[in-house]
Amino acid sequence: MTTTLTGGAAAPGVGRRVWPALLTMFLGSFSLVTAEFLPPGVLTVIANDLGVAEGVVGLSVSATALTALAAALGLGSVFPRLDRRTLLIVLTIAAAVSNLVVAVAPNIALLLVARLLLGVAVGGYWSMALAVAAQLVPAARLGKAMMIVNAGTTVATVAGVPLGVLLSAYAGWRTAFVVAAGLAVAAAVAVRLMLPPITPSQGVGFGALGGALRSPGVALGLIGVVAVIGGHFAGYTYVRPALDELLGAGPTVIPVLLALFGIGGLIGNFVLGSLADRHLGILLVAVPFTIGLSLVAIIASGPVPALGYFAVVLWGTAFGGILNLVQVWVARALPDRMEAGGGLVVAGFQTAIILGSAVGGRGVDGIGLAPTYWLAAAAAVAGGVLVRVSLTRARQ
Repeated sequence: MTTTLTGGAAAPGVGRRVWPALLTMFLGSFSLVTAEFLPPGVLTVIANDLGVAEGVVGLSVSATALTALAAALGLGSVFPRLDRRTLLIVLTIAAAVSNLVVAVAPNIALLLVARLLLGVAVGGYWSMALAVAAQLVPAARLGKAMMIVNAGTTVATVAGVPLGVLLSAYAGWRTAFVVAAGLAVAAAVAVRLMLPPITPSQGVGFGALGGALRSPGVALGLIGVVAVIGGHFAGYTYVRPALDELLGAGPTVIPVLLALFGIGGLIGNFVLGSLADRHLGILLVAVPFTIGLSLVAIIASGPVPALGYFAVVLWGTAFGGILNLVQVWVARALPDRMEAGGGLVVAGFQTAIILGSAVGGRGVDGIGLAPTYWLAAAAAVAGGVLVRVSLTRARQ
């Protein structure tokens, strides 16, 4: 395979090592996302062990998101000339250290500090992922490459986090974090062995971020991304009470539906990722529309719960592919500033997670579940339209 780079010099010897390199990136994303979302699954036992309220332990996820946002925007600028393979090794080792500190933390303060370090690793890793993939495959196959990398996120959600929770039930939550640290070490070793040296892409630095935002269509597209992802999280954060109150799903049905949501996400990642390169324009509208339609279907399917159950699976399938689409969009909008584009996308996702969860919470408490889901659906659809319009502007 020959490599046509979309944003920088081609990495030497890449053709023979594409699949091992992409699978290495998959392992890194799997280990990081498993660690990122493990605390909610063991929230109660951590709170009881450390003698704090569950809400305080819940801050460990928010703390990770905040430093991930900062790292996504600034890490490339802090190390503008450092080989990206070396930077990925450092980040995955940092994640391992974070998990080990969490595993031995005697109090909540040290645990939260360790989670801040994990946020740096998560944000930095994801901000580099797009630029690294762009040096591994031709531009026309970038969507398929990111499909493999992003599968690590979905597999972590579907299998990694549940297995971590299961392990914590038998061996304790601290053991689960030790295993998460081991996964991160394995990812660091794989990066060193399987990835070629990766030169920083063009347009690195804080000035490049401002320049990227001023590029035609980029700011509008990022607003759309925040709207789509924020709408999703406004609904998904409160999916358990929604399934219970709106569809009458009981405690035995809800876990099955959430598992099907995750399986749908895995399918969506591969199906939509394989189509992103050729059909980006239509998918940028169709996928957010599907998310919105699914949210509305959950609201309206009370008399026929089976339709609502199907909507949950459809929702998971659509959301599972959205990251692939957004990454291909930003690669086309900023082909010469890939790292800046990747950082902006990660920052947009983290902002959307924070805003979507907060706005959804205010909505559920203030106007109720059904109206909140309507607003979330409207945000997702409107956001998709904005991203699609931004793509047209970027091409002009």
